[in-house]
Amino acid sequence: MLQRAVIIGLMSGALLGNAVSAVAQKTKSAPFSYLPEQGTDRYDMRVPHKTLALADGSGFIILAHQSAGGYAVERYDIDLKKQWSTTIPVGPSETLEAFGRGSQQALVVLHHKDGDSQNLTVVPVSLQSGQKGAAKMVMSAPARDRRPGVSISPDGGRLLAFRYLTSNQQVKSIAATLFDQNLAQLEEKTYDFRTLSDFFSPAVHVANDGTQYVTLISEGMKKLTVRRYPAGPSTEIKVLGVPVGGVFGGRAVTVRDARFTVLNDGSLYAAALCADYQTGEYYSLKVVKYDFSGNGDMKFSPEFRFTPAYLTEVSKASGLDVKRLDDIYLGELLLTPEKQLIVVAEKHYEEGGSEAPVHARELHVFGYNEFGAPTWHSIVAKDQVAPAVDSYTGIGFRAAVFGGMVQLLTLENINKKSDLYLRRVNAQTGVVSAPERLKLNVADDQQLAYVKDFTAWLNEKTIIGVSRPSKKSAALQLDKIVVK
Repeated sequence: MLQRAVIIGLMSGALLGNAVSAVAQKTKSAPFSYLPEQGTDRYDMRVPHKTLALADGSGFIILAHQSAGGYAVERYDIDLKKQWSTTIPVGPSETLEAFGRGSQQALVVLHHKDGDSQNLTVVPVSLQSGQKGAAKMVMSAPARDRRPGVSISPDGGRLLAFRYLTSNQQVKSIAATLFDQNLAQLEEKTYDFRTLSDFFSPAVHVANDGTQYVTLISEGMKKLTVRRYPAGPSTEIKVLGVPVGGVFGGRAVTVRDARFTVLNDGSLYAAALCADYQTGEYYSLKVVKYDFSGNGDMKFSPEFRFTPAYLTEVSKASGLDVKRLDDIYLGELLLTPEKQLIVVAEKHYEEGGSEAPVHARELHVFGYNEFGAPTWHSIVAKDQVAPAVDSYTGIGFRAAVFGGMVQLLTLENINKKSDLYLRRVNAQTGVVSAPERLKLNVADDQQLAYVKDFTAWLNEKTIIGVSRPSKKSAALQLDKIVVK
């Protein structure tokens, strides 16, 4: 009865979503220079967050692509006053790899590739003065090898650079080097996978204390595995894996999309959308918590099945006759202070071809209690369309958690008002508030009007964004919005 009551409450909340309130006010704006990425880089999601709030609450830093030859790291105070700007030149054979910040420095990571070799170089920038430090090469590899990568810890205190060693396209090992926030080398490790028969999508994550996690999808896209490598001289490797696919009722079910995230309780969480291997029909959402404290343990949440009843809910929310789920991708895993997990997925697709318009439709939001049990779900209807050049920067959503409330920010046109809209999701009950218009009056002319990469929360009531306020203006502006 409780589950049913929650769903009824959510349906009532969906009806309220038709009424749009305007409860926010823009308090500041400043000119902003930005050049959209060109070529394949415009689809590159290596750096999806280009505005980072400072830990002490004094302001934020931005990484802006201002010219074909480089980026700029800029620091602003909470009133949008620019305190310094530092240019980071980027050559023709270089691309942006990562952006992060610690307590003392911003870190810009560049990938360089020429005919014989490739490498990753970190350019440190002082948060206090904006002065660039000496660039440091943190990883190199032959040009023919897979592109190396980096992982920056959530607090920016550790940077892990790594390269892949392969044989016949299969990763056999990963060589990794750990650095502190001043780019002093701390240790080197090798992750050996030669005993594994087959696996896919290896990814590397580093925690604030330097602990390293390698995440894998293995056993024919049916198992989620995490291998933990502690920082320091210890060689102990802990491996936790759980099957999420298999044969159910004669149907072969495999992982369609998966996301691993180290969240603020120090544990690593994974979510997987599973689908029928033959038909592609979405089957279920599965969530796992990997807790390596003590003896190490896993908490495998009961699966959420995509039943005909769920398709009926999607149809009611979207206004379309939905016969099956398609093009749903995991977007965010969020954790409240009370250990409630929120999983957000989004429908995202192209009309046809890489140059065709891109659509971002409804959000599928799932709530789990502190014991890992699914307690509610909600479908947030939206209708976003963008030209291909803006497919990953102009539409989609941004999310943040404050206390027991999740904030969702989208660019939409509701009741003929093109604007940024804020929705609040109660993490305890799943009830979604009506969309609240932030009163930026974002231009709606299929030109660059909003750059999602620069959206960030300084606190629960203060949001930073970059938008173009009207069709008559060709220039973007940096916005500070205070929510009442």
